[in-house]
Amino acid sequence: MADLREESKVSGVFGGVQFENSEQTPIENAGTIRNNNLPVKSGFWSSFKAFWLQDINWKKEIKVELTPNQQKVEDQINEFLHQEITWKKVHDFLFQEVTFKKKDI
Repeated sequence: MADLREESKVSGVFGGVQFENSEQTPIENAGTIRNNNLPVKSGFWSSFKAFWLQDINWKKEIKVELTPNQQKVEDQINEFLHQEITWKKVHDFLFQEVTFKKKDI
């Protein structure tokens, strides 16, 4: 074992620490665990980064299949968005009669 007054340098270890085992052979990198079989718990940011930085094939076709009810709603939305708008329809909408009282039955 190294004396405190004697400086012992070990490469690759922060602080130059060196430990010896019972056979008096030096063990380098005594404070480092290098075992690839340990389970790793994936955190939020590593999962987010893996998702955000994944390779995407932008030329791949995306196919969407709708149920009959979803298709009906989609058709109604398209019909509403692509309707013909005229000045007469805009005028009629803006200047329609508005009542604020309850209707008598």
